[in-house]
Parts: sequence; C-alpha cells; structure tokens
Amino acid sequence: MTHFYEPRLGHGLPHDPFNAIVGPRPIGWVSTRSAQGVLNLAPYSFFTAFNYIPPIVGFSSIGAKDSLRNVQETGSFVWNLVTRPLADAMNQTCAPVGPEVNEFELAGLTPAPSRVVDVPRVAESPVSFECRCTQIVQLEGIDKQKIETWLVLGEVVGIHIAQHLLKDGVYDTASANHVLRGGGPADYFTVGPEQLFRMWRPRA
Repeated sequence: MTHFYEPRLGHGLPHDPFNAIVGPRPIGWVSTRSAQGVLNLAPYSFFTAFNYIPPIVGFSSIGAKDSLRNVQETGSFVWNLVTRPLADAMNQTCAPVGPEVNEFELAGLTPAPSRVVDVPRVAESPVSFECRCTQIVQLEGIDKQKIETWLVLGEVVGIHIAQHLLKDGVYDTASANHVLRGGGPADYFTVGPEQLFRMWRPRA
C-alpha cells in the first residue's frame, strides 16, 4: 500500500510531506544589506550548492522577502553556516519583522566585515560564503504561469572557514555540527561522526 496524491488536489495529510521527503536540507542563513544600509539576516530552507567551478550557491525566496529585495538592490549576499550552538539564534532570525529591523541585533549576533563584498557575515558562524548574485529566476509551473517564488543564485567569491574545522587540510563536516532543516513544523537535524560512512566512487 502507498499513499498517492496529486499535489494540485491536496495531500490529505496532517502536514505536507514534500519538505520532509526532500530533506534534511542545509539552511541558507543569508545576510544582506539594503541600498539604505539596513542589515538583514534570514534563514531559507530551500538552499543548496549548484556548481563547483565557479562555485555557485542559491536560495529560494517564497514571496518577495527582504533578502530578495536587498540582493536585487546591491547584487551581493553572504551565506553563513548554522551549527547546533547557533540554532536558537537562527530561529530568532525567522521572526516576521519589518525591513527596518536588523536581525543581527534581534538575535544577539555580531556582524563581521567581509573581504570582497559589502555585506557582513555572522562572526559566530564557523563558515561563511561571500557571494555576488549571478541570476535571479522567477519560477513558473507547467502552465508557464509565474509563481511568487524567486531562485537567487550567486557565485562564491570569498570563503571563511574556522581553522579548527580543517583536519590535515580537509574540511571536517562531521565535527562542524551542521544543522539541517527537516520537513515537519519544527523538525531539524544535526550531522555528527555517528552519521559518517565512506564510499569511494568506482574508477573507470
């Protein structure tokens, strides 16, 4: 037996399972600056990497939110890694506040200067990507109708990594304590050494 549904007709469940199935997902904790200089920091659950060289990452803004508008105005953003010690602060930056509110201050976080872009990173985060926007794509359905969702893509032009996460020059994901978004109303996951296994790719 399986539960089948067509999304356009509704899922018929207590909570939409789509996000839970496509997960857990890395969190796009995105800092931006408005053209007027107001800082913004917001988490996005639709975030991932799209390319190696050049490195390109992207997040999806469901609705025209402050982060989207700021990137449209300035062309830059910074992605900041959410770790377990930062989970509560990240959650504070989810608050539905106006564009005049600085979420760094709201969550008690420290803006640190970036090296390449004019947008601060989260000083408390052990990893940050400085990004310049390459594309903003408004999504559309199979009926070609525009959806109120925008995919923001950016080339990573600067990377900050805390030295303690580099073991013999290799980034140690298992020790970083990444926080990932699940699909339930409040579900999150962490990555640790107990989840680690290795599998080498077949050689030609």
